[in-house]
Amino acid sequence: MTRNRADADDLVQAAVSNALAAQHSFTPGTNFGAWMFRILRNRFLSDIRRRRDTCDMDNAPAEALARPAAQEDSLALRELRMRLADLPADHRTALLLVTVQGMSYEEAAEVMGCAVGTAKCRVFRARRQLEAWLTGDQPTKAAKRNTAQSQAGETRRRSATNRVSNKMASEQGLHLES
Repeated sequence: MTRNRADADDLVQAAVSNALAAQHSFTPGTNFGAWMFRILRNRFLSDIRRRRDTCDMDNAPAEALARPAAQEDSLALRELRMRLADLPADHRTALLLVTVQGMSYEEAAEVMGCAVGTAKCRVFRARRQLEAWLTGDQPTKAAKRNTAQSQAGETRRRSATNRVSNKMASEQGLHLES
């Protein structure tokens, strides 16, 4: 138990002393070795507890009393899972093969059936996209989709307006010439 011969000798001596003091609790005809071992073990545990560093609550550092909150880690992992699902399937697969499963780029490329450079590019882009999403530098997929739709609508309106303007300009040009 002690992994030290001198400490073991001290422990045995203390356990024998405790056994002699508690000899009235031993029932003749029962297992003496088990009774003695239990006393030895309890004495060992008591000695360990006594050696632990203790301090007064008033003098204890704040770090000894505080524990870091686990809620933020849970929220961060949940957001990471959601963002991984938002990645394109080929980027997500490449990232998971290389970072989670520990494959080399060559092995990942072989599994995905693409060139090594393509696998490296996919991992890089997936990491960059996740970083942007998690740091708030880039909008989410849904926000991007809405922005793209509104931009497409704006582009259609502009081209319709430009066509009308060009038609009017060409008509005015024709009238000026005649």
